[in-house]
Amino acid sequence: MGDVLANKGERDRSHIVMEDKAEFRRWLKHFGVTKSDLQRAVDKVGNSAVAVRKQLGLDCKAEPPQ
Repeated sequence: MGDVLANKGERDRSHIVMEDKAEFRRWLKHFGVTKSDLQRAVDKVGNSAVAVRKQLGLDCKAEPPQ
């Protein structure tokens, strides 16, 4: 039972996790923006990938980067 938290399952890719450095870098590349641009967008509208895409004024899909 001690390992219950170790298996968190599939991550919800519809949200940007700023604390996950690898995921953060993938979103930077996906959106083609700077760290500060992405941080400002998340600070303003939250971590929903769709909301962030709209805030950044991008036409690209908000699907998670692979």
